[in-house]
Amino acid sequence: MKIGGSIFGLNFSARGMAIQRKKMDVIAQNIANSDNVRTESGDPYKRKTVRVEQERKNFANELEIEGQNIKLNTSSPNHMVKLSMPQSLRISADQGKVEMTEVTDDRPGDIVHMPEHPNANKDGYVEMSNVNVINEMVDMIAATRSYEANLQALNSAKQMAKDSLEM
Repeated sequence: MKIGGSIFGLNFSARGMAIQRKKMDVIAQNIANSDNVRTESGDPYKRKTVRVEQERKNFANELEIEGQNIKLNTSSPNHMVKLSMPQSLRISADQGKVEMTEVTDDRPGDIVHMPEHPNANKDGYVEMSNVNVINEMVDMIAATRSYEANLQALNSAKQMAKDSLEM
């Protein structure tokens, strides 16, 4: 189900909520597997994170006059020259692509002396998962708060759209 359509605030907030939901899912998976010393591959569970990247667009290429891109000149690399533009200037509403990638943290976990553990090596040591449950809980709180902030922004945009229709 697509939320938002052409209303920028709804689409932007919904995208943020989807990202935070994915982060919360991955964090929950990390917490659930924090004590797992063997996966199907035989290695300890490795912490996963979500990397979010957005396609960067050059602002100057987003300005159009009657459907044609305009070139903005600069007098120095640090600032732009003030340009007087006709009234038909438009800034594109396209927000660019956002990609979410699940990334595995390959750092080794702690090595603990547990000679009675079934997965212990011949010296009695077991490599544990590299998940720190306390850090995961902090990340979960941050993701939850960000999700709630996006939800509030979504509701505000929805209310503004509703109010504008009543005028």
